[in-house]
Amino acid sequence: MIYENKDQLKKGCKSILAFDGDEVRVLDEGRFQNKLIDDLMYTVVFSPDPGTKEAAGFLIRRGAASLGIMSASIQSLYEAMGRKEIGGFTVPAINIRGISYDVAQAVFRAALKGKVGPALFEIARSEIDYTEQRPHEYTCAIIAAAVKSGWRGPVFLQGDHFQMNAKKFAADAEKETQTVKNLIWEAIEAGFYNIDIDTSTLVDLSQPTVKDQQRTNFTLAAELTTMIRDLEPEGITISVGGEIGEVGGKNSTVEELQVFMDGYLEELKKRGDGFAGISKISVQTGTTHGGVPLADGTVAKVKIDFDVLEKLSETSRAQYGLSGAVQHGASTLPDEAFDRFPATGTAEIHLATGFQNMIYDSKGFPAELRAKIYDHLKTNMKGEWKEKDTEEQFIYKTRKKGFGPFKLELWHLPAGIRSKICAELEHQFAFLFDKLKVNGTRPILDKYIKPVDVPLKMPAALKS
Repeated sequence: MIYENKDQLKKGCKSILAFDGDEVRVLDEGRFQNKLIDDLMYTVVFSPDPGTKEAAGFLIRRGAASLGIMSASIQSLYEAMGRKEIGGFTVPAINIRGISYDVAQAVFRAALKGKVGPALFEIARSEIDYTEQRPHEYTCAIIAAAVKSGWRGPVFLQGDHFQMNAKKFAADAEKETQTVKNLIWEAIEAGFYNIDIDTSTLVDLSQPTVKDQQRTNFTLAAELTTMIRDLEPEGITISVGGEIGEVGGKNSTVEELQVFMDGYLEELKKRGDGFAGISKISVQTGTTHGGVPLADGTVAKVKIDFDVLEKLSETSRAQYGLSGAVQHGASTLPDEAFDRFPATGTAEIHLATGFQNMIYDSKGFPAELRAKIYDHLKTNMKGEWKEKDTEEQFIYKTRKKGFGPFKLELWHLPAGIRSKICAELEHQFAFLFDKLKVNGTRPILDKYIKPVDVPLKMPAALKS
């Protein structure tokens, strides 16, 4: 059910949730988990009334908090990795582009079965736009999925590639910087306590020295880190990531890492004493976001330089106390590659396009809806169709942009179809958790992460 106004919402919550002041109590956990959470989530996404959407989101987040489900920062766990107190696993960071509520449940089910501790749910600046998922909606989808699945404890929400657009920055640096700052503020308000700053797009390889090449990158990264520290809620140190090489570009080097970190820490110190720096560093080792589609639409095999990845991870820990290096663009790698990431000390791995591909290519996905989405892309994304690309290549590159315009149809697929698609995804999540060695890490999570309950103001729709 989708609540169209506050009166319907209040009636639907009666005898299940109680709200007093800014607090929410769950009176009937079974009914909250089994039915009401679905109605609240669909209301957040599809209600025609903004006030009712806001109220439903508040009830999801505060109802979940009363059950011990809270958004958290992974900072203290990454600090322990930097001190080499813990290790031997790589934290998965999962981007969910479509039917997010259902897909997140599949992640939590696999995590519960494998006793998985740390796993991040993330969304990039670009994805927020083309999937039509603002941070608040994404937070609600993940938190609601945790409730539905029976998860208890911290949930890690991450802003992925909060990135400077190089062309827009060149045209108006102040405006583009403010755009990213506004997104950071919005994300923190929504409960994103893990943020990856990506100013690596501004690295200028034409400059004569590595320091000059990285200067804008590390200076802006320090400026944005300072802003994050000013905005983070009391008792929480947001985990911030930096990036030294744009994914899809040339492979990163130890020298670039050292120059970036030294310059970044120097700039951070200029802005005041005691600011915590980044906890991890994203590097380029040979991958491309989404993989490289061949003429028939299949993805070319990519060779990752695991030696470089290992050296960068070890240097970042030994010299700067970071958790290690972060690998992007990895979800389309062959299955046999994934167990090498823990072996090389990779701190975190970002996974996105492979799950999108599984949704579209699932035998359960309705052929007529797939054709409708592809026709939409061919009509509305013609400007992105490069002359040398086959139709299969064009579709592969652009179908990520079908999730936003067709959100209503995708979220309202019959329950049986969504269940079939998500069962396939759950199997893949379980496989990746095993390969990345995060199965059995729940005790580590409980030892190092103590979630902080951040209060929210009750929306006006629930006060009257």
